[in-house]
Amino acid sequence: MTDVLIHPTAIVDAGASLHPTVSVGAYSIIGADVEVGAGTVIGPHVVLKGPMRIGRDNTIFQFASLGELSQDKTAKLDDATRVEIGDGNTIREYVTIQRGTLKTLEGLTRVGDRNWIMANVHIAHDCMVGSDNILANGTTLAGHVTIEDWTGIGGYTLIHQYCRIGGHAFTGGGSVILKDVPPFMMIEGQPAKARGINSEGLKRRGFTPEEIAAVKDAYKLIYMSEMLMAEVKVKLAEMAIDSTHCARLLAFIESSTRSIVR
Repeated sequence: MTDVLIHPTAIVDAGASLHPTVSVGAYSIIGADVEVGAGTVIGPHVVLKGPMRIGRDNTIFQFASLGELSQDKTAKLDDATRVEIGDGNTIREYVTIQRGTLKTLEGLTRVGDRNWIMANVHIAHDCMVGSDNILANGTTLAGHVTIEDWTGIGGYTLIHQYCRIGGHAFTGGGSVILKDVPPFMMIEGQPAKARGINSEGLKRRGFTPEEIAAVKDAYKLIYMSEMLMAEVKVKLAEMAIDSTHCARLLAFIESSTRSIVR
């Protein structure tokens, strides 16, 4: 580790492991058992607490607090829990990402790669956030939330504990999510309801017109047919023979423990 890129007012514990290319801004505090990968930029007044691993080429803006003890009442400082953050993430001002708890086997809060996490986002204990997501300002994830890949979470969205947000979904700003959101869906409201499919997002990510049409047909089946969910699953299984995206929707619905947003 070199001091060239570390501001003299920063405090870096001797038990931290920073790649020589990491830069640390003024008055930041980096605790023991924090590992930071090459090219990551840590702004001023950032607090990083271990155990935590942060990957390569992340940018962490001022006043972020990562790796702190969770706000779960059962959490204790000496719990063997941690945070893992991948590569290429942008983490803006006042973001909080908190340690896992012993309520899960892993005791882990994880954030994947290339996420765009805007100011004042809160990611609570035991959350699993995938890659290539956008979490807009003020988004709040309660404990044990799972967000898959390529989602867009609108500003000030509130997500109830244990909910899952499927890949390529989009939530309107200010939504209150109390149930699982299937992949590809666009939802909005308090409580949130399905409003259609995220067709624009799918186009941007290279989905073909035929693939989008299949997702749209699945949406109509799930949300507009007035079928019982058992009947919906049978029809989705038939559609899944020719569409991997319908198969993905079926698998998500079948694995849901909270039921899905309707």
